[in-house]
Amino acid sequence: MKMNQTWKKQDIELKPGMSLNGKWHKFRYMIKRKLGSGAIGSVFLCECNGKEYALKISDNSTSMTMEVNVLKSLQKVQGNRLGPSLFDVDDWVTPHGIKYSFYVMEYLKGETMASFIKRNGSAWIGVFMLQLLEDLERLHQSGWVFGDLKAENLLVLSSPPRVRWIDVGGTTQKGRAIKEYTEFYDRGYWGMGSRRAEPSYDLFAFVMVFLNLYFPKRFNKGPNAEKVLYAKINEVKALKIYSPCLMKAIQGKYQSSAQMKNEIANTMYKAQKTHTSSKQTGRTQKVRTKTKSPVIVETGGIFLLALFYYLSSLLVP
Repeated sequence: MKMNQTWKKQDIELKPGMSLNGKWHKFRYMIKRKLGSGAIGSVFLCECNGKEYALKISDNSTSMTMEVNVLKSLQKVQGNRLGPSLFDVDDWVTPHGIKYSFYVMEYLKGETMASFIKRNGSAWIGVFMLQLLEDLERLHQSGWVFGDLKAENLLVLSSPPRVRWIDVGGTTQKGRAIKEYTEFYDRGYWGMGSRRAEPSYDLFAFVMVFLNLYFPKRFNKGPNAEKVLYAKINEVKALKIYSPCLMKAIQGKYQSSAQMKNEIANTMYKAQKTHTSSKQTGRTQKVRTKTKSPVIVETGGIFLLALFYYLSSLLVP
């Protein structure tokens, strides 16, 4: 992970069974296990009054305050699902007198998109694309850009399946320089645009999230980064029907997430209609069905599935 050089990586180790007592609010948190580390602090699973939470702690109080302000801002967005809900903000003073800032948020239980799609099939790609683009549009309308959008910052929750963001540390106000990024998802690294916080920056990373599903070890940009990206998009059979939209996002041609969402939805709708038409024709001309495009065959039911779960997810508070 890269970020502005004036900030350094923080990695605080808290052992399972340890307890943190908030200096101001006096809540007691028992550490259960480490969930991960980022450029600013570490996140731990903890328990307070019989309920599990995610606790993020760092010695960089300024950056932590910024993250808390982002979470508070996102909670004001209508139909808030843009990040974990905030529970507590406090300081912890160690027995040696060292002060750390921490905040406690909702603990989201789920699985990665890669593992979910591996178990349930590539038809879910369209569902998750629509969900993410809907959330990105809400974020952008509220004046923020996600910045460090990547697979590691996303989880799929169940009942119904729903993509949620678990770390908003890289979220940046529109118009400013991106404060935190990961090279593979960063258009600046690929030479495809600036690191200015704008919707098109997130939409580039959005494409890389779905490429990462099929290239978990990632790939090098080579001498012609743009050509490499186009080749990788076309290489993935499950992404083929979306490739025109994905390439437009790579090129920065979308002005908003809503614009891309509408084109993705239209693409799925047309694929569904083509599949239905081919199916009806095949009932009377079975020979012709053998020549149908495998991409079209695989999209059978994809739009109806996506539409059902996309609409269902909108009803979840």
